[in-house]
Amino acid sequence: MEIKGLRIKPFGPSIFKVSIPNPLIKVLNDYVDDVVTNKKKSSELDYGNSLVGDVTQEFKLDSEFAKSCGWSKFLEVCAAKWIELETEKKITQFKILESWIVRQFENEYNPIHWHGGHISGAGFLKVPETLGDWKQKKNHNYAGGNLELVHGSLQFTSKSKFEIVPKVGDFYFFPNYLMHTVYPFKNSNEERRSISFNAKIDNNIYNVYEG
Repeated sequence: MEIKGLRIKPFGPSIFKVSIPNPLIKVLNDYVDDVVTNKKKSSELDYGNSLVGDVTQEFKLDSEFAKSCGWSKFLEVCAAKWIELETEKKITQFKILESWIVRQFENEYNPIHWHGGHISGAGFLKVPETLGDWKQKKNHNYAGGNLELVHGSLQFTSKSKFEIVPKVGDFYFFPNYLMHTVYPFKNSNEERRSISFNAKIDNNIYNVYEG
């Protein structure tokens, strides 16, 4: 007997993966490099005290730069597409609360946490050539440097986590409440550079309890 079926995933939050255009990656990296070498600017934009990561540096993107370089528009267009695909509704509001850079090096990490706003996202601007490997041989993949999204607990037919291997240009949108963490990596003196954001959309779309 031949049976054909369609896999349906009606439960749990969705994740939306996109690619940051190469010209935008370059503009963002050039901006970060400039901030890193400018002590005054680094101090003005510092965001480390507001974030939970044990990493080398975390700082906000200047809002005017985010607009002028096209980063804000990129987020808005992608978020609108994701929300329409997920809810069949079109957002009329998109307010970025903050967007920031995380500069992570060997043995640094981001503990499990969640964000504010309505929707969030994280992606990668630089990734070390190697993120390390197991000290002992294992029969499953090494997680060093990976971004892991977590929801609920393991159940039959339902996984509780989604592991993302960082790749330059990949960017992931997810609901603000979705817990996530970044594991430390090793065997590299290169930088793992990521970019994130929080934003609010139409409350009547986000707040499903208002019907």
